[in-house]
Amino acid sequence: MSKKGYALTVGLNSVDPNHYAGWNGTLVACESDARDMATVLSGKGFQATTLLTKQATREAVLQTIAEIARAAKADDIFVYTNSSHGGQLPDKEGDEPDGLDETICMYDGELIDDELYAAFKGFAAGVRVLVLSDSCHSGTITRVIQEQGAGQVRPDGYRAIPPEVQARTYYAHQEMYDKLLRHPAYRRARDSTRASILLISGCMDNQTSADGPFNGLFTGTLLRVWNGGKFTGSYKKFWKKITGLMPRDQSPNFFWATARDAAFEQETPFTI
Repeated sequence: MSKKGYALTVGLNSVDPNHYAGWNGTLVACESDARDMATVLSGKGFQATTLLTKQATREAVLQTIAEIARAAKADDIFVYTNSSHGGQLPDKEGDEPDGLDETICMYDGELIDDELYAAFKGFAAGVRVLVLSDSCHSGTITRVIQEQGAGQVRPDGYRAIPPEVQARTYYAHQEMYDKLLRHPAYRRARDSTRASILLISGCMDNQTSADGPFNGLFTGTLLRVWNGGKFTGSYKKFWKKITGLMPRDQSPNFFWATARDAAFEQETPFTI
């Protein structure tokens, strides 16, 4: 049976102010990121689904991942790309060294890193999962930039919830978020996930990711390195080349959320 590739590309240029304390979080290039990554992945033979802004609700993203998890078999690959605001919520289980759980902003609420791990738990053993996260504080989701990356246009803004908005949003929906933050199944998911999960993020947990006129700084740099498919080399080499073109204050992370899969790591990116 031939291997199959599945992809979900998500991009939000705004969020629902009814959830985010009156803040709409306007961005420029997240939808473009999602479309461009869908084009790349479709060109490599992936079955790609794209969710943009109002389509990208918490439920829609988790449901789409669950549907793909049910379809994917051993040796298949799933690529999840996310371009949106990122945030942080107080760690309620004591499992985060910095005392904060990282989040990505869906249209109607934040998705917590542990929720994503729980969603990925549905994938069978032998499935390869690649996560590309172009949002702030995304180093394991799994600072303001002072200089431009080589050849980059100065970004228009940063993909982070302002601290005062983050606090108001959390306290307005504290019961919901505390329930998710304390969910025992989410905490156990990291230890029981069978797939191999590799994250290449747009920045470290304590940094912000820059937006831009056409793509986010990370996604735009990734696309330059990819060079229409001319890039050759491993995922680690891919990450290093991207990192070499990024400013010091936005450092992409290379993070195995599960045990390292050496064979997966050595593949050329987006290989089915």
